[in-house]
Amino acid sequence: MSAVTFIPNPCELRGVHDLPDCTLIALPAEIDFCNAGLLYPLIMSAVTARSDRLRLLVLDLTGTDFMDSQGVRLVEDVRRGLHPRTRIRVVTAPEGVTRRVLELTGARRDVPVYDNLAEALES
Repeated sequence: MSAVTFIPNPCELRGVHDLPDCTLIALPAEIDFCNAGLLYPLIMSAVTARSDRLRLLVLDLTGTDFMDSQGVRLVEDVRRGLHPRTRIRVVTAPEGVTRRVLELTGARRDVPVYDNLAEALES
């Protein structure tokens, strides 16, 4: 009998943490054409729920092992959907695939990318 490996639902956020003036959202292990469109309303719902006090949105991609162009599009769509007073930052593993995808697509010009959460949360 073979073992079954549990893979977390790729259409769910790994976590939403409300901090003072900041929301931290941990994204799933994979972001691609299969789930990016479903993740957008989840992210924007979390943003809308905190819109009166949200000054910074941090998207945590440190647990994201794969991301294609739809993941980049997701980040850009979220950035465009934010209130003008709300800043966005992304955290990725320094040597990870998501970092490389953000670099190759030029998304880092519009969205600051940080190596760790502490740096991203600093004002």
